[in-house]
Amino acid sequence: MIDDEGEVRALVQPTQRGTWVQTERAGHEAWAALIAQAPRAGQLMHIIVQHMDKSGALIVSQSTLAKMMDTSIATTKRAISVLSKHNWIQTISVGGQRGGTLAYVVNSRIAWADKRENLQYARFNARVLISSEDQADLGSDKLKQLPTMSDGEIQLPAGPGMEPPAQESLEGVDLPDMPSIPHHGKNDL
Repeated sequence: MIDDEGEVRALVQPTQRGTWVQTERAGHEAWAALIAQAPRAGQLMHIIVQHMDKSGALIVSQSTLAKMMDTSIATTKRAISVLSKHNWIQTISVGGQRGGTLAYVVNSRIAWADKRENLQYARFNARVLISSEDQADLGSDKLKQLPTMSDGEIQLPAGPGMEPPAQESLEGVDLPDMPSIPHHGKNDL
């Protein structure tokens, strides 16, 4: 925003939320027992809860989970099996039976990241976590890049712009031009 003296002021934007999860004390007691009985399953549960989205879901390959746990894929599969068997998580197949990946949905009685009253709704989104090793080679051609803005920044009109793809102004009706900031150089603000 530009004030009367032409000075650029930063507009305050709300901060990003969603960095917390909630648990109940009974869930912590059960989690402690899980860690004592199956330490790798307890470790994996922490990793899944850490990365789940607001609906309690995460899509990630077993090889990425194994890397995050610093274990083999076989150990990771055993930990997933323990969590599924004892209703800590639900697994949903994404893609084919072979070569697909799984979505892991955390039991909402253990941990959740949204308002408690929203748990009654059956919606499914997921945060997707992919390691670089799981990616196919995308080639070396650079992708086109759009201008980006940092947190708290807003877009201001600048320069003459393009002609609008609309009809001409109506006769007898004068509309003011959109204000703009001339772009002189990187450090001219």
